[in-house]
Amino acid sequence: MPSLNRRNLLIGAAATGALAASAAYAQADMVEATPDLSGKSVLITGTSSGFGRLGAEHYARLGATVFATMRNVPRPEADELRQLARDENLDLHVIEIDVLSDEQVEAGIAEAMRIAGGPLDVIVNNAGIGLTGPIEVQDMEATRLMFDTNVYGPHRVVRAALPAMRQRGSGLIVPISSQLGKVIVPHSGQYSPTKFALEAMNQALAYELVPHGIDVSIVQPGGYPTEIWRNRNRYTTALKERAQDEHLSGYPDVVAAMGQGDGSGRSADPMDVPRAIAALIAMPGGARPLRVPVHPGTKPQIPINDVIDQVQTGWLGESGYGPLVNAVHLR
Repeated sequence: MPSLNRRNLLIGAAATGALAASAAYAQADMVEATPDLSGKSVLITGTSSGFGRLGAEHYARLGATVFATMRNVPRPEADELRQLARDENLDLHVIEIDVLSDEQVEAGIAEAMRIAGGPLDVIVNNAGIGLTGPIEVQDMEATRLMFDTNVYGPHRVVRAALPAMRQRGSGLIVPISSQLGKVIVPHSGQYSPTKFALEAMNQALAYELVPHGIDVSIVQPGGYPTEIWRNRNRYTTALKERAQDEHLSGYPDVVAAMGQGDGSGRSADPMDVPRAIAALIAMPGGARPLRVPVHPGTKPQIPINDVIDQVQTGWLGESGYGPLVNAVHLR
């Protein structure tokens, strides 16, 4: 291990400001990259809109074989992607996968591997939903849906893809988290709890996959103007309509605003996220960072990410788990 590594930088840093600056520069380098992804097979969940749709187009235009998955096929968004593939001669395939379905996940992954002719190179676990409102107002229907989509769904997908990846001995898992996977904003409902869980699950997975040559890089976007706002409002409005007054009455101002968010004031380019992921895909195995904050503005999770690196290596780096933990954090 070289003497200059991430752990030494962390321990020697005088303030989190220096750490945030270095991470911001690293992100800028990644976002500006336009690598050649020829020969890579990339499966993405949730490609009907947002980061998933933009990513499917971007990686295919960079030369990758892309499997754009979405639920409820046939649908116009699937037809649009298929037409785009024909118009631009892209190696892009639309496959139906609802991440809530064990059967669809297993069948979709199998179909993608059949077309690819072997194990997939990259899994981008992008599908996710949000509901807002106080935690007390989040009934079990909303809570189950959030965890099933944002946590159990990605778990289903990686379990279906990993045996073949492990057999080959390489691959990349990219879960799409959020700034709110490390920072909690009041009245965001179960969104932060699910993203915290997603991050913890994938950090554990990153350690466990070190011996198999498979990287995990958690992407943490800030707020972007995507379809997530419209979808979030639809789910949140339905929750508010069925909620009981005994729960709603404690938060009248917050409840009045539930289902009204439109992403106003968010002008950052959503292509930041696909560009950052493309750069991750092009990096050599074993060199990819565990977490990648993506946003041109404030990234409040950076000092939290850095403390996690320091605590994990400081606590476990010299233990029997050290080779796994250090291989992930000291990059």
